[in-house]
Amino acid sequence: MVMGTLCELKDETQMERDAYFDNAKLVLIFLVVFGHMIQPFIDGSQSVNTFYKWVYTFHMPAFIFLAGFFAKGSGNLNYIARLAKKLLVPYFIFQLIYTGYYFFIGKPDWQTNIFYPHWSLWFLFSLFSWHILLILFKKLPPILSIVISVQLGLIIGYFSEVGHTYSLSRTIVFFPFFLTGYWLTKKQFMYIKHHYVKIASVIVMAVVAIAIYIAPEFNSGWLLASKSYGELGLPRHGGFARFLVYTTSTMMAISFLAWIPKKRLKITYLGERTLYVYLLHGFFIQYFREAEMFQISNIFDFTGLAALSALIVVILSSKPMISVWQPLIEGRMTILKRALERQ
Repeated sequence: MVMGTLCELKDETQMERDAYFDNAKLVLIFLVVFGHMIQPFIDGSQSVNTFYKWVYTFHMPAFIFLAGFFAKGSGNLNYIARLAKKLLVPYFIFQLIYTGYYFFIGKPDWQTNIFYPHWSLWFLFSLFSWHILLILFKKLPPILSIVISVQLGLIIGYFSEVGHTYSLSRTIVFFPFFLTGYWLTKKQFMYIKHHYVKIASVIVMAVVAIAIYIAPEFNSGWLLASKSYGELGLPRHGGFARFLVYTTSTMMAISFLAWIPKKRLKITYLGERTLYVYLLHGFFIQYFREAEMFQISNIFDFTGLAALSALIVVILSSKPMISVWQPLIEGRMTILKRALERQ
């Protein structure tokens, strides 16, 4: 997570930046912002509902998959201390900041337990937990470790006590994606760029979109992974449903990543700063929701919100924004120091 990336936990001196991964993270963080932007309108439009759920089948699994791919550190105490500094310290800071902000804008559920993550902050807590779990799971053979992680993800849904607190449900359910990313080499990863994978990916994405459109009553909670099977309406057979979600999300994540360009683009550098967008875009989204500023009545409203989401990504990735928030997010002031030195 050096220099604000959401996925990296290595020093940049240890791994040369790859345009492909920055491109992937940039598209994914845009989808995160856009998905949060349109979420209040999914009940009023079948098309918006379909797009929202279609995106949610892959955007967090793909993000987590990439996070696992870059998780090559050791399990010693120094590494754990670095993880805590990069993940838990920002979590606690922004948990407090968002509590105050929610109170300020009049959000009714502003008061919450420090270990009950506000909105998107669950990812920081889970990412730390995945790295801790990795200390144990990387000692197992790859296939066995993945199989066990999937079994845990299927079983955890039967316990109603496991939910949003400590981000425990999401940590267990999404862990197989993180672990799979960890075990893959870059050569294996790039198999998805083969032309036959791209052809198959178009079919997969189209079929999933059609299936969601035909069955709009499908509960999006299955994709968020924070509720038990009982809460989702399948207390007995929820494991089968989750396994179907696992299968769908895996195929969709592969399909999405197959189409990410490998060459460096003019906007690729924004993919280095996704952590800032992830942590800060909630100030925009929650204000828009409380003020009820937008609605989606036609395609122009939809594309307008897409453009606004892209603008938010650009603003929150800008150097001025990073220089202001870097002390809280990364615990350092390199950009401000450089600016002062130039002065």
